[in-house]
Amino acid sequence: MTEGTRGYSTDRPDEDDRSIGELFSAVTQDLSRLMRQEVELAKSEVRQEVSTAGKAAGMLGGAGVAGWLAVLFLSLMLMYLLENAMDLEWAALIVAVIWAVIGGVLFAVGRRRMATVSPVPERTVETIKEDVRWVQNRSS
Repeated sequence: MTEGTRGYSTDRPDEDDRSIGELFSAVTQDLSRLMRQEVELAKSEVRQEVSTAGKAAGMLGGAGVAGWLAVLFLSLMLMYLLENAMDLEWAALIVAVIWAVIGGVLFAVGRRRMATVSPVPERTVETIKEDVRWVQNRSS
């Protein structure tokens, strides 16, 4: 027997020459193979996404540390510039309030975007739906 593109046998004896037991056995084997392939596809898809996300998270972490240091020193510079016009304590308070507002806006935007994330392996779900339709058409 030769294997098709998704592992289905393409060289089969004529369906009329096989007994019900043989047909049931063939369907059971096909479904078992199909389920194993779908599980492997889902694992592969999730593994690939996790790897990509891990690398991106590492880069974002490094960028975050560098950005934090830049913001820290720019904030200190702004605070000391404001000291020329007022007491240092008031200047520090103004800089802190500015960062509190920026932090609140970033939190709100991030929370809104997080709600759109879907951890479902979309391709696997679609192929399972196709497989169910195929089995339903074969049994009809």
